[in-house]
Amino acid sequence: MEKSSGPLNVCRTLKIDLVINRLYMVFLGVALSALFYYRVTTLSHIIKTGESPFLPHFLIFTTELLFTFLWFLHQAFRWKPVVRTVHPERLPQDQEFPGVDVFVFTADPVMEPALGVMNTVLSAMALDYPPDKLAVYLSDDGGSSVTLNAVRETWKFSKWWIPFCRKYELKTRCADAYFSNEERESDDDVFGSSSDFLAEKKEMERRYYEFKERLEKLSANASGSVSRDHAAIIEVMNYANGEEMDLSTREVPCLVYVSREKRPSHPHHFKAGAVNTLIRVSAVISNAPYILILDCDHYCNDPTSARQAMCFYLDPEISPTLAFVQFPQAFHNISVHDIYDCRLNYFNRRWIGADGIGGPGICGCNLFLKREALYGTTIVKKDIDVNYLKRCFGPSNEIVKSIYEVSKPHSFKDMRSIDALKKELELVASVAYDNQSEWGKEVGFDYWSVVEDHSTSLVLFSRGWKSVWIDPPRPCFLGSCPTNLSDMLVQQARWGLGLMQVSLSKSSALVYWLRGKISTLHSMCFAANALDPINVIPLFGISVVPQICLLHGIPLYPKVSDPFFLVFAFIFVASLLKHVQEVLSYGQPIRDALYELRVWMMKSSSCYLFSTLGVVLDKVGLHKANFTLTNKVVDDDQKTLFHKGVYNFRASPLLIAPMCSLYILNVVCFMMGVARIIQSQKGDELFAQAVIALFAITVNYHVFDGMVLRKDRGRVSPSVFLISVAVTAIILSFASLILMF
Repeated sequence: MEKSSGPLNVCRTLKIDLVINRLYMVFLGVALSALFYYRVTTLSHIIKTGESPFLPHFLIFTTELLFTFLWFLHQAFRWKPVVRTVHPERLPQDQEFPGVDVFVFTADPVMEPALGVMNTVLSAMALDYPPDKLAVYLSDDGGSSVTLNAVRETWKFSKWWIPFCRKYELKTRCADAYFSNEERESDDDVFGSSSDFLAEKKEMERRYYEFKERLEKLSANASGSVSRDHAAIIEVMNYANGEEMDLSTREVPCLVYVSREKRPSHPHHFKAGAVNTLIRVSAVISNAPYILILDCDHYCNDPTSARQAMCFYLDPEISPTLAFVQFPQAFHNISVHDIYDCRLNYFNRRWIGADGIGGPGICGCNLFLKREALYGTTIVKKDIDVNYLKRCFGPSNEIVKSIYEVSKPHSFKDMRSIDALKKELELVASVAYDNQSEWGKEVGFDYWSVVEDHSTSLVLFSRGWKSVWIDPPRPCFLGSCPTNLSDMLVQQARWGLGLMQVSLSKSSALVYWLRGKISTLHSMCFAANALDPINVIPLFGISVVPQICLLHGIPLYPKVSDPFFLVFAFIFVASLLKHVQEVLSYGQPIRDALYELRVWMMKSSSCYLFSTLGVVLDKVGLHKANFTLTNKVVDDDQKTLFHKGVYNFRASPLLIAPMCSLYILNVVCFMMGVARIIQSQKGDELFAQAVIALFAITVNYHVFDGMVLRKDRGRVSPSVFLISVAVTAIILSFASLILMF
């Protein structure tokens, strides 16, 4: 095809949102200044006269300071929101495309069943991209024979599936999604009336269900198949069992199984270690200049995603400094009632803003990365000392050679035999390879945190790289989201712990800003994300202090008749309305504003509490960060509750008890506080505190429902309810003792 005139991509500033955002910043900033003036003068008056307890006023002021600090950081996301569109039809001819290596990651065939993983692999192999320029690598961190045999079966089936997809230009190339009823209609539009198509489709469906049965038989032996102590296993399917193909005319991309060496005595660095291993293995085999990173449950929903990414990488104006193109995380199993905020729209809205001031961060998967950015090879010259390169990249000669050839990947048909590369591949996948190099420090993904995506993003931006956010109408990737409260909270706790580790280290966004490595607004964006877990402190402050003071008749806010009351009321109402405006502007239903607020409260009162405690213990050497897989297997009861929009409280008491305790405390304080107001006629002074308690009770009605009204298996267990009552009693007793003295 000939290249069409016009730009490959267009960036448009959301001017209406920009104006609303900046007006909001100004008005709320003025109101917050008035609030602080009120607090400072009130505290000064209390210190002089002693007419009211100092501690609760000081605590609520501290709470407001923390909320304001976090609010200030988040304004960077609102400064310049932009959206991008692409025009793949204007791309040059296919033979001019650069190579793409696709990385898919799995670790446990029990938690991540082989059928779902292999459907992701198939969808990646079937991308609408020249097959001779595409290679797919599956990283199996479990070293499971089940996964290896599943890859072999997938390779066999792919030789039928991929030509079928290309011949009939299927939009959905994940076989399982395609053969489900909800996906058929849109894909059958073009060839739906063709007898040849219908016949081939029927035959393909038969082959797929045979393939599915074989994988299910393999998965029956998944339990106990995971190994944490094994040598590196690398198998290139094109060459498996002595098979030789005419790679110059093949329709099926290269498929490679990789299980890096694992030894109990050596650190494996979680997902970052697996990513860096695939970077090295792929450098030896295909060495494509661009890398697509996928989680095992995120299949390619739009086969044109690589072409969309190339609309940025082949744009000479932005490509030289473009490190990665990030697509949103979208999910195929979302309920109509997104009660766990699985769509992550609050993150998506943030990245729209970050895109206007330097780019979003890496979101774990669904991104196209420039290999050169991970190598840091913009400074590599032809005459550089090879020994220096080996100190950085390790002792592999093939890796050093690939650094110079990153812009012109190997041609598969000219490759040496895989047998000749076997020792080199085992070397770069060995457990000790990182020890002899700068991998995980200066090269590749960062090692020291479980949120390797966040810390790696900061490293790339500090080196002058940028990124872009692209959210096309049809999601390019669809994953599987948590369908119960426990999985969501555990996942968020892990992320929160990692983010807090980064925040309190020399690699935090604010430290990079102080060093002049990242712009002010960009550093504020990343600091805001990383400091999300700190919300636990002000949330507990606003959920406990005003309520206990309401119970004891201690006013913390201005009287309703005081002009300063309007300041507090304006801040409260404006913040809620701004959230609703952002939800509606993004195209979400208004109920999502409630769901997002609930999830924020649940995270801040539960998992973020343990994230914050965990990082404190980690700092004193009493806790070590780890990585926990999210279960991709969903039982029927769990699925039913999820799709009904009913919260599933079957989780660890450590996660559920804090939010239940806060809820009970608010109910008790509200009821007794209202009684005190009626008795003492102090409604003018205590009105604001009563409203705060009532707001918390109303928004979190689902907690009351789970504790008191529901009788199903997903309710709050009686034992957790009793624990929460005991915790509430302890808090109230302790607070009463403090206020007495």
